[in-house]
Amino acid sequence: MTVDYDVVIIGGSFAGYYAALAATQLRATVALVQPKVDYGFTRHHALTEIGKLAQKLNDAAGFGIHATHTDTSEECHISMAWQEAILYAQCVASNLQEHHSPAILAAQGVDVIVGSGQFQSSPQLAFAVNNRLLRARTYLLASGSLPEIPEIEGLQGTGYLTLSNIWQSFQGGTLPKNWVIIGGIPQSIEIAQTLVRFGCSVTLVVKHPYVLPYLDPEIAILLQAHLEVEGVRVLTGKPVTQVRLIENKKWIQAGDKAIETDEILVATGQQPNLESLNLATVGVKWHQRSLVVNDKLQTTNHRIYACGDVIGGYDFANIANYEAKIALNNALFFPRLRADYRSIPWAMFSVPMLAQVGLTETQAKRLFSRDKILVLRQYFKTVAAAQLRDETTGMCKLIVLRNGEILGASILGAEAGELINLIALAISQKIKVKHLANLSPTYPSFSEILERSAREWSKQKLNTNIPLQEFLEGFFHFRRNWN
Repeated sequence: MTVDYDVVIIGGSFAGYYAALAATQLRATVALVQPKVDYGFTRHHALTEIGKLAQKLNDAAGFGIHATHTDTSEECHISMAWQEAILYAQCVASNLQEHHSPAILAAQGVDVIVGSGQFQSSPQLAFAVNNRLLRARTYLLASGSLPEIPEIEGLQGTGYLTLSNIWQSFQGGTLPKNWVIIGGIPQSIEIAQTLVRFGCSVTLVVKHPYVLPYLDPEIAILLQAHLEVEGVRVLTGKPVTQVRLIENKKWIQAGDKAIETDEILVATGQQPNLESLNLATVGVKWHQRSLVVNDKLQTTNHRIYACGDVIGGYDFANIANYEAKIALNNALFFPRLRADYRSIPWAMFSVPMLAQVGLTETQAKRLFSRDKILVLRQYFKTVAAAQLRDETTGMCKLIVLRNGEILGASILGAEAGELINLIALAISQKIKVKHLANLSPTYPSFSEILERSAREWSKQKLNTNIPLQEFLEGFFHFRRNWN
């Protein structure tokens, strides 16, 4: 069989770009089939950063630092801030789009094909796009995801926004004052905080008992408390049963609560972008809106691999890129690498920031007997850097075995996204917690909380080892009385 490419990558997601560039660096011939790329998530992160800056400026008043405004109208000031934030977000997205332009990819050796296509199986496996048949030894699906819309009575008729169109909907206009956000995922929490910082009233409705169902409950409660302090109304354990438009006002029934709002954002999750790919014809199966893949990231057609949102799971760019590395290496060489998520961290860009890697306390206690697990906690208020920056809300929680093996960590606090990377490295390299306790981080720095948390391991072990305590007491008594 004659092939034109070593791999054809389908989808303009960032995981697809990452895989395409990696393939050319390995001297493979690669084609990237990409429909128009959506940079909405970039605008989202840019607006989140602007919202954080606005909050810091407001907090500065507590230190006697006041910004001067020529207009005393608060609504006018918020409107101006929103327009400036939108302009900034558009510039960031434009710059990023330029860095990932087809011209730059082509200069690196990637054959970029703009358009939508589908697989065909006859006379041989190929991908048809723009009246071309792309024949490759292997294929990589990296087509990303689309917003998942729950079946709620009256939702379609009333109207709503999603994660893919929320920020574009108000370019050049003003934000609605009252919002209801349906869904407990990281992006819904980030957007809730951003809207509050731009002067909106926000209600976050989550059907689960905690704001994030897969988060450590202790961390989730602390995060929810901070959201409420900041002004986000949080309703947990409240499934939305119906939506109504009454006298030009939107009403939502969430559990036993009826809520009036100006706008609704649906952020319950994502579903794979698989439409029109003709996957059934080439033997690729999916289940409950996600592709069926093995731990080598092969689909049920062994020549077709997949990575990122299209296979379900967490919607995080670093996880998608990790999957792209595994899938690409298996596609180009021999399928021997297996995806292992135990040391892959994720982070949510809330304030305070939240990050997690490995097992939570609940998960660890399901896998190991309780007497083998130690939970090490430390609070940010004990760290000098947190006091200096007035960012004392949060905690670091390490889950370890009694022998010092690190199973997981959850961090809620400033710089959590950076701190979690060190824990992820320790897990991947099987570095035990005693080595973290021996760190001597620069002072003042937030890394101090990792050292403080790790030192709890030896303290807890000593507290439960009565013979060792008695030996140490006897030893030092002997030393004090020895002449």
